[in-house]
Amino acid sequence: MRYSVSILAAAIVLGLSGCSPSEPNPLSAMPQTDVTIKGLTFRVWVADDDDERERGLMFITSEEMAPLEDGTERGMIFVFPRTQSKSHGFWMKNTIIPLDIAYISADGTIVNIQTMAPLDTRSYLPGKSYRYALELRGNLMSSLKISSGDQVQIPESLLKDAR
Repeated sequence: MRYSVSILAAAIVLGLSGCSPSEPNPLSAMPQTDVTIKGLTFRVWVADDDDERERGLMFITSEEMAPLEDGTERGMIFVFPRTQSKSHGFWMKNTIIPLDIAYISADGTIVNIQTMAPLDTRSYLPGKSYRYALELRGNLMSSLKISSGDQVQIPESLLKDAR
């Protein structure tokens, strides 16, 4: 009986540990691309599979998100294989810096922007369906006057992948 309880406890612990990644995405190994909004270019890591989307920018530091030497801002674009429901949001578990998130429709229109607090486990819901999500440093979008309705120029290679 004690052996069965130990196995059950170990299974629960292992199962729960799989619920949330414990390591960051290997940014140096991820593909990168540029997206443009209102004439501003952002260099972004591309999260286009389930594991990458689940990890997102968890554990990434402000130094890793710092602008490039030429001033280009960093971020991550989440590419989904199909349109996501307005009730499918993001959370900030294990994310240690504030982030802005722009939910983007299939035609590249920003449908909602929110600033997310570090380590916040509540769900940030978009309110509208979306195909892509773009995360940048917290409060950057408002400082650059990026808002809902703006168009995001997404590379054709990512558009093709999401069709």
